[in-house]
This record gives sequence, C-alpha cells and structure tokens, in this order.
Amino acid sequence: MTGAIGRRLLAEFTGTGLLVAVVVGSGIAASRLTADGALRLLISAVATALGLAVLILIFIPASGAHFNPVVTAADWLLGRRTPRRYGPGLAVAVMGCQVVGAIGGAALADAMFAVPVLAASQTRRGGGPVLLGEVVATAGLLLLIVTLARTSRTQHAAWSVGAYIGAAYWFTSSTSFANPAVVIGRTLTPTYAGIAPASAPAFIAAEILGGGLGVMLAVAVYPARPDPVPDRPPARLVG
Repeated sequence: MTGAIGRRLLAEFTGTGLLVAVVVGSGIAASRLTADGALRLLISAVATALGLAVLILIFIPASGAHFNPVVTAADWLLGRRTPRRYGPGLAVAVMGCQVVGAIGGAALADAMFAVPVLAASQTRRGGGPVLLGEVVATAGLLLLIVTLARTSRTQHAAWSVGAYIGAAYWFTSSTSFANPAVVIGRTLTPTYAGIAPASAPAFIAAEILGGGLGVMLAVAVYPARPDPVPDRPPARLVG
C-alpha cells in the first residue's frame, strides 16, 4: 500500500466516522435539551451542515472527502476512462473504510454521551413517501457533487454540500440520510438519530437509485468537463 493510498483510506475512515459522530452526537444532545421535535431537527440539521463543511475542508486534499459509498462509486465510474482513473479494488477499499468509520463514529458518539455502545436502534423508518424522500435527497446530493466536479468548481464543495444536507434535513421526508455508510452506522445507536436494522436495506436501495439518477442528470446537463475556469457564467459551461 502506497503512502497516498494509505492516507486516502485513513481520511475516508476518519472523516466518515466524525461525520456520523456529529449526526448521532447532535441528535443525542438535541433530544436531551428539548422535547420540541422541530427544534431537535433544527439543532441536528445545523450541527450536521456545519460539521460536514468542516470535515470536507480538512480531508478533501487527502481523499476527495467522499465519506459516502455512493459518491465513491460515482467517482470511480465517471473517472474510469480518464487519467485520474483507479481500480475497483481501491474503490471497494474506500467504501469499506467508510462503513467501518461510520460504525466507529456511532460508537464514539454513544460513548461520549454514556449511551450503550453499538446497541441496535429500534426506530423504524420507511414507507413509500419516506423512501421517495431518500431518493430525492441522494439524487440532489450527487447532482451537486458531480456538477461541481464537471464544472471545475470543487472549491465550493465544503459550503455547498454542507448547505444542501442542512436544507435536505427539512425538505425531504426522510430527513436526508443520503449515505449508505451513515445508514449502517446509525443502525447501531439506540438514540434519536438511529434507524432500525430492518429499515436499512430499503434506505440503502433508495440511496443507490437516487445516486444513479443524480449522476445521470448531472452528466446530461454537463456532458463533458469544461476548461478549468472557476465560476464562469452558466451560459459558457455548455459546448
């Protein structure tokens, strides 16, 4: 394993773990501070948006700051015929680190708040409208990320991805998990942020579907990478 690959795997493990720690920890804190459901959601949304933005700033030079198997799959798929291509083995390794990191992050948050560690959640989430919300949440996330990459504006990733996830907490019926690794991590916390293991497969399937739709839409709108001129007017991005 080269140093660069090792740093990438470490960054994805750590970044995903800290992201889940932010999600779960803010959920625990919110549930202890207030019984108001809207206020709990607001606290979690703001903490997650800010925490995600900071984590992207920290880790994007080392790994691209994916923190999400759907994002890694899209990155591998779109880059496989370009000079920046890498093998499927590395993509799988990155996804594995994300999942393990997410589980570790849930355990860390529970330990910080003296909650039983790695206990299964009993919170069932699902149904057609909720799963549709998860498709929409993940499609929007991948549309944003792929568009930033294909228009050479990744310098805006930290604030824009954080802002999108913070908004999607509110405008999607699922509260925007949008990440299979996060779903897996959240199955192992018996707290406000948890999701029952039985609910996870449908959520992950919805995320894969939404991710695919988001990638296809981004590629349809921006079929080729333009010259790397940041912040050019939208009319000049085409052709």
